[in-house]
Amino acid sequence: MKTFDLDWKPLVLVPVLALVALPLTGSFSTWLTLTVAGLAMGMIIFIIASGLTLVFGLMDVLNFGHGVFIALGAFVASTVLGAMGDWTGSQSILHNLVAVFPAMLVAMLVAGAIGLAFERFIVRPVYGQHLKQILITMGGMIIGEELIKVIWGPGQLPLPLPDGLRGSLLVGDAAISKYRLLAVAVGIFVFGLLAWTLGRTKIGLLIRAGVQDREMVESLGYRIGQLFVGVFVVGSALAGLGGVMWGLFQQNLIPQMGAQVNVLIFIVIIIGGLGSTTGALIGALLVGLMTNYTGFLLPVATQFASIALMVAVLLWRPQGVYPVAGSR
Repeated sequence: MKTFDLDWKPLVLVPVLALVALPLTGSFSTWLTLTVAGLAMGMIIFIIASGLTLVFGLMDVLNFGHGVFIALGAFVASTVLGAMGDWTGSQSILHNLVAVFPAMLVAMLVAGAIGLAFERFIVRPVYGQHLKQILITMGGMIIGEELIKVIWGPGQLPLPLPDGLRGSLLVGDAAISKYRLLAVAVGIFVFGLLAWTLGRTKIGLLIRAGVQDREMVESLGYRIGQLFVGVFVVGSALAGLGGVMWGLFQQNLIPQMGAQVNVLIFIVIIIGGLGSTTGALIGALLVGLMTNYTGFLLPVATQFASIALMVAVLLWRPQGVYPVAGSR
């Protein structure tokens, strides 16, 4: 499996979209605010989608239950942040981060642990059977949502931003949200870590080799099955992290939030090429920018903007911007 592709054309899609929107928004400050908001939204979507990208690209598993890990991560973080009121109520960004980062870590640990059980009891019996994977993982997500309702209740739960992360920084006449800058930084870190792990480490080499020829790698004494279980756990943990970021972005939580985000996730993965980490990043940024620009210029079309974007990309490249799943 290739993590990177030297094809440069998809790499210019994001800046081209941003430049096309510049004259349409009416002013540079408005364009800058919308662009940063779009990039932040795109990075959060990428964090969420990166887990599913790994699971499908490396394991060939269609996990339609991915949304339950998103919701679980967000609700776990709400509990952790609620217990750290002194830190979240501070005006110091450093104090806020001391609360937010442990909440992210706990959410990832819980989502990863549940992902381990999910793989063992729900996904493992249907490896290689895509139709059954869709049905059983959807059922798993419904069960997960009901369990979240049992623990946290069925109603909407507020998840306010810590005090120091509220508000905006002024860049000229443009207002840039502090939290959106944090989201961009976290997204860049996650992408860099994934790219480095898959492209520069022995574990990444074994995973890519296992995708190409599992029997050969196992004959050398490596347990690819256990390695792939680890990939599923990491994918679930990333979904939990994305759930925290998305929950803070929306500032309220509902048990069905994961299912609501699922549509965006699959749009991003399809645009990216069904398994490409770099493609998922490009797809997520395109979706984030398109959603924000359309919401400002033509609000009535916001619901259809991402779908129209996906259709346009697939008309150009039917297998996505960086197709890798079909190259096995």
